[in-house]
Amino acid sequence: MRHFFIPSAPFLLSLLLLSFTLTKEPGPWKLVAMENEPEKRHENAFVRVGDSFYLVGGRNIKPVEAYNTKTRQWKKLATPPLEMHHFQAIEYKGEIVVAGAFTGGFPHETPIPKIQIYNPTTDKWREGAEIPENRRRGAAGVVVYQDKIYLVCGIIDGHYDGHVTWLDEYDPKTNKWRQLPDAPHARDHFQAAVVNNQLFVAGGRRSTHKTGHVLDLTVPEVDIFDFKTNTWKTLPAAQNIPTQRAGTAAVTLGKQVLIIGGESPQKLAHNQTEAFDFKTNTWQTLAPLQTGRHGTQAILYQNKVFVAAGSANQGGGPELNTMEVLE
Repeated sequence: MRHFFIPSAPFLLSLLLLSFTLTKEPGPWKLVAMENEPEKRHENAFVRVGDSFYLVGGRNIKPVEAYNTKTRQWKKLATPPLEMHHFQAIEYKGEIVVAGAFTGGFPHETPIPKIQIYNPTTDKWREGAEIPENRRRGAAGVVVYQDKIYLVCGIIDGHYDGHVTWLDEYDPKTNKWRQLPDAPHARDHFQAAVVNNQLFVAGGRRSTHKTGHVLDLTVPEVDIFDFKTNTWKTLPAAQNIPTQRAGTAAVTLGKQVLIIGGESPQKLAHNQTEAFDFKTNTWQTLAPLQTGRHGTQAILYQNKVFVAAGSANQGGGPELNTMEVLE
């Protein structure tokens, strides 16, 4: 005698809810309730080390500020040794590493010649390796992959001119730099991400204050570097970034890279959140930020995306000190 399994209504409902949970888009963005507020800043970094979030740098010299995810409180810490801004900081072995950053004022900001390292345990800054003189730039994308640090693209002379296609590898173990193949497109004021052994580069612009084009020369193409084959490719035009903008934050969430916020010729900073899915090779529009912002970073923590600080309009202000979460 054959026995047939007839699913009950509660069982079918559970399957439906599970399917929805696995496929639903994250969102909306929500403001994070904090016990106190950090300083307002933009062109800064926002980095996670363990269970703490750190705001680092920005225009003018401002102290490091740490957010305790358990107490929801901010604490002021050490002041960096110099002004540092326009950089994508990374966490490397429990420390915060700053490379490819600028110092100084608009439009001729100067690349910082040495890597700067902040140790949260000792609350102290120190200088790291010197960046080769002929490869120094700011507003570059910076990532960690297999214990090595990668700098991609950027601009040599602040916002004035000199956007480059360079890709450099730094090995902290050997203290050696290595030049890798140039990216297909020059860009600055963007952030990079790593997924599937690939370096994902989207957004940004070619800042050229020299000819009066600071905000409008945005880059539509998406470039991907394969660490395994040491080669670049540019995605087809149909897979260009949907909303062209610079000053974006980039973060990897599973098999997706989220490009968040940004600036362009419009007055208000962008609130768009767009995700490129490596499974489908398509872009997806996610919930917008509560407050558009540019010039900061995004953090992944407990499968949630956090963003803090930045500028609410194109250019330098108003600076923000709010934090939002996408879950």
